Amino acid sequence: MCFRTDIHWPSFLSRHDMLWKTKPISWSEGAFIGNGLLGAMIYSEEHRDQRHVLRFVLGRTDVTASRTGGPNNFPVRVPIGELVLEMEGWIYQPCEIRIDLWNAEMRAFIPTTKGEVRLRALVHAISPILFIELDTDEGEQGAIMNWYAYPELSPILKNADGINLNQYIPDTAVERNEEQGIYYGVQYYGGDEGCTTAWKFHDVEMNRENGEDGEHGAEYRRKCLLTVMKGVSDSDREKAAQVLEEINLTESGLTSWIASHRQWWHDYYPASFISIPDMQLESFYWIQMYKLASATRKDQLPIDNQGPWMTSTPWPGLWFNMNVQMSYSPMYTSNRLELGQSLISSLRQNEKQLIHNVPEPLRSDSAGLGRSSSYDLNSPVDDEIGNLTWLLHNCWRHYRYAMDEELLRDFLYPLLRRSICLYLHLLEEGQDGRLHLPHMVSPEYGSFKQLTTRDSHYDLSLLRWGCETLLQASERLKIKDSLQARWNEVLARLTPLPVDPTTGYRIGKDLGLEFGHRHFSHQLAVFPLHIAGHSEEERTVAIRTLRHWIAMEGDLRGFSFTGAASIAASLGLGDEALGYLRTLMHFMTPNTMYKEAGPVIETPLAGAEAIHDMLLQSWGDLIRVFPAVPGEWQDAVIHNLRAEGGFLVSAVYSAGRTEFIRIRSLVGEPCRIRTDLTGLEQGFMIESQGKSLDYKLHEDQSIEISLVPGEEAVIYAADGRQPGKIAPIPAESGMCNLFGGKKPWRLYGFPK
Repeated sequence: MCFRTDIHWPSFLSRHDMLWKTKPISWSEGAFIGNGLLGAMIYSEEHRDQRHVLRFVLGRTDVTASRTGGPNNFPVRVPIGELVLEMEGWIYQPCEIRIDLWNAEMRAFIPTTKGEVRLRALVHAISPILFIELDTDEGEQGAIMNWYAYPELSPILKNADGINLNQYIPDTAVERNEEQGIYYGVQYYGGDEGCTTAWKFHDVEMNRENGEDGEHGAEYRRKCLLTVMKGVSDSDREKAAQVLEEINLTESGLTSWIASHRQWWHDYYPASFISIPDMQLESFYWIQMYKLASATRKDQLPIDNQGPWMTSTPWPGLWFNMNVQMSYSPMYTSNRLELGQSLISSLRQNEKQLIHNVPEPLRSDSAGLGRSSSYDLNSPVDDEIGNLTWLLHNCWRHYRYAMDEELLRDFLYPLLRRSICLYLHLLEEGQDGRLHLPHMVSPEYGSFKQLTTRDSHYDLSLLRWGCETLLQASERLKIKDSLQARWNEVLARLTPLPVDPTTGYRIGKDLGLEFGHRHFSHQLAVFPLHIAGHSEEERTVAIRTLRHWIAMEGDLRGFSFTGAASIAASLGLGDEALGYLRTLMHFMTPNTMYKEAGPVIETPLAGAEAIHDMLLQSWGDLIRVFPAVPGEWQDAVIHNLRAEGGFLVSAVYSAGRTEFIRIRSLVGEPCRIRTDLTGLEQGFMIESQGKSLDYKLHEDQSIEISLVPGEEAVIYAADGRQPGKIAPIPAESGMCNLFGGKKPWRLYGFPK
């Protein structure tokens, strides 16, 4: 038996394009483009002196400036200026701006009080170049594009997104010049720090007499290419010029160059597919897939708190007690492992620094990571011990989804061993004969009061998971490690997770959940580590903890609800998970970004992972297909989502039950699946290449099958019906293109 796919990607993604019918006027509403290194946030201004501008606020992730003193005593991200389209007239209505997801470009029609402007813009998928093409009529013939260094910006524009007094803005000297048609703007931050921006224009006057619309009159076209280089040396300037000069600005040359950009994105999206009967969440999900590849690439820096879209923030770097981990969480199930390489590469390249982050007497066998740093990972460990271990849980997921033995042997095993050794040095034997951890921070709980606790849930969970994983890995790698006995001893003697009989898991031995807590650090054992919540007793504790936590409203944030949704989904509570996700939508900005005192990009990305958790989970050597589909979702479709063990899973959920599952083995690992198909009265069938396949049905109703690398099996109901096809669920009328401009009447439940 075989199934077929019927996904027309351009039309499917077009229903999720971000769309503006009125001009965006802030970072929270802007249209964003990027290629993992260079990015631009595009928006306008409402102040009467600046109503004629469309801003391309630039960002390059590796441009930092050193600072001393303050809480972020490391090189921090800084604003690098913007390219501003300055028109003759004020932007008028109705304009239209669209982010074409399939082609990863912005297109806009902007009427003004003097004429009309049409433009498109993209950050090339492969080249570090922002490309803008501008067409104007005679009334806007004088529209120009000007680059401004950050210090040169009008205070009106500079203050549009607020000023964060905690943010470091370096004293900046600006130097401008032009040579052979290329303009340069160099911003010096002191020493050899700073950045070099280079751009050039190509102008064409056209006649519309024979145009497609049949209109007469003049039309003016300007093309702009812009790049930014980290550094202020002559060689940085030469590199910038070389990047621009490589682009052939003839019509055929540009067409070929843009085609290579589009091809990258056309190859990217089909890695996997989901469709659900909730257009708001489906659109949100696909915009996150676009955002992921706009924010990082395998050969780029890891995702920090805002990706390449810089704005006012107190958090201009990497934070490791949640943010980076959650940003990478959707890459694994979505089968986009290539993007996850940026995290692994960063840890590999900075391993010596991770060792240097722990006290000198421990460096022979330990490594760690404090709360925040720049891209060099220079962050000494203080009283928040588990951050590196949690990051390595992401890397473990990467390994388990790829089954890359070299990655495990050469990188993950030795670094995880070091992170757990740090814990082993801290363990203390109590009077009860158990092993205990000293006072530590549970991330985000009572931060301003500097609360610590013995035996924090956060650290006990990470220590237990780490010991279990090292034992599993050493067995797989056939390593006889001198620490195996110690890991087993820790698992046998480690004090249990502290539990309150009324409220569930405690923050730690000395701390219960007594006031609002935005982080799920006291539930890490349930999610994402999945080392608790399995027995009925543990499940009861986990549910009690989840509901008590969410009921403590004082400090909940958007990311609280991504964690709550994933925890609920891991416990099989699909309706509850959906409720948390719908609450999350109220925290999202119109362009699906998220902002507190500054941008924190991990929240929407983790929202995409919560959607995965409702549709497919794989942990504990068990693949769960449609484990937490809410009752109101009678249909759902997944295709080539990836599961631990190196499996690609496709499935259709129709009329409230699973219709069929296709599972393809990439590496031949053992395969065990849990599905509602085993509960059907008429039974189920399993085929491989049209022939029945032997299987074993376990007591827990999971199905165990054997597949060699490259082999696939199809499981379907034995009711005589042939499985259908992989195709999008029909769009809900009036609910396409929800994100972009403000649409509260559609986004938040007002009449459509």
